[in-house]
Amino acid sequence: MDPFKPVSAQTSMTPKKSSLSKPIQVALVLVGVFILFYLFIGVPYNHLVRLQQDSKAQWHNVDVVLQRRMDLIPNLVATVKGYAKHESHIFEAIAKAQSAWQTASGGVGGTTAKIQAAGQMDRAVGGFMVLVQSYPKLQANKDFRDLMVELEGTENRISVERHRYNGDVRRYDTAVASFPDVFFARFFGFTPMHYYKSEAGAAQAPKVKF
Repeated sequence: MDPFKPVSAQTSMTPKKSSLSKPIQVALVLVGVFILFYLFIGVPYNHLVRLQQDSKAQWHNVDVVLQRRMDLIPNLVATVKGYAKHESHIFEAIAKAQSAWQTASGGVGGTTAKIQAAGQMDRAVGGFMVLVQSYPKLQANKDFRDLMVELEGTENRISVERHRYNGDVRRYDTAVASFPDVFFARFFGFTPMHYYKSEAGAAQAPKVKF
């Protein structure tokens, strides 16, 4: 071959063929699209789902201790009624709170209704504790004392679980309202959750001086 012979334009302009077959190229494109979809859609969506499920799981813990309180109250009321039969307004408030809780537990109103019913019981328990302070003989009753120990422990547990639940809800609600998750939240139907706010004067577990 003559080293000084010019290379034809047709030869120099011929593109090199890819070493990858067409099916492999298509597969690589699809993988790239999937990765981009996961990074920009899947990751934010999974983040919101995880926060939402954390809040729901923590609410279950709150629900358990609230139900424990509801189970203890009737026994306490039965004990106290023997000493304070005329304090009907206190017992009526407790009965209304229990009825509201049972309705909410039946699925009417969901978590919001349960939080409201628990708030009613917070107020009723506060009045109940004021009442029992006026009956020294009641405070000396062994059955009453045992029930009160259980109730105080339950109230402390409610406070702990409520704090944890509100922390999970705060993280979830912050994500739902923050950029760019807010767009995914609206598109996929993620809505803010409700805090469990304690009633005024009910932040501390009830205490009885024996």
